[in-house]
Amino acid sequence: MAVNKSTPNSEGKEMTEEVDNLRKEVAVMRDEFRELKQSYLDTNRRYSDTLLMLRGLTQHATESAEQAAKAAEFSAICSEKCLEVAKKAASIPMIEAAESASNAATSAAEAAIQSAASAASAAAAAALAVAHHAEDASAQGSSVAAEASKKAAAFAAQAVLMSNKAAEYARSARKDTQT
Repeated sequence: MAVNKSTPNSEGKEMTEEVDNLRKEVAVMRDEFRELKQSYLDTNRRYSDTLLMLRGLTQHATESAEQAAKAAEFSAICSEKCLEVAKKAASIPMIEAAESASNAATSAAEAAIQSAASAASAAAAAALAVAHHAEDASAQGSSVAAEASKKAAAFAAQAVLMSNKAAEYARSARKDTQT
């Protein structure tokens, strides 16, 4: 049986090589750890930036939907007033006034429809923000935008009904003068 004799000098040399190898591996791991940490910090920064942007988008979309709902409400009020004017004008010999009021009511109804579309678009933008980042603020903003869109659509429908009624009065006035 052969006995492997090692000298203290060869054992020290092997141990030094092993320590050097371990140091190199630790240095590589340290570099990899630094790279991972930097990658995490970069990703976290980008995520935070995106989140801030989406919060702003949600806020603007919500405000846009609320303003569109208000515009639709004003258009509905305008259509209602035009309806009153068309009704009054139809009872007196002023057919052109009745027709002008009817046209104004139609334009107001079209504005209300555009406002409703704008509110729906803003609600969709807010919903998109929520889809990307389910946050309470985004969800709440999307809910407000959707409600504003619903109001705008209701006002638009009301404006269209009044516009149609105003047109009826104008047609009736024209018919009365022709007979």
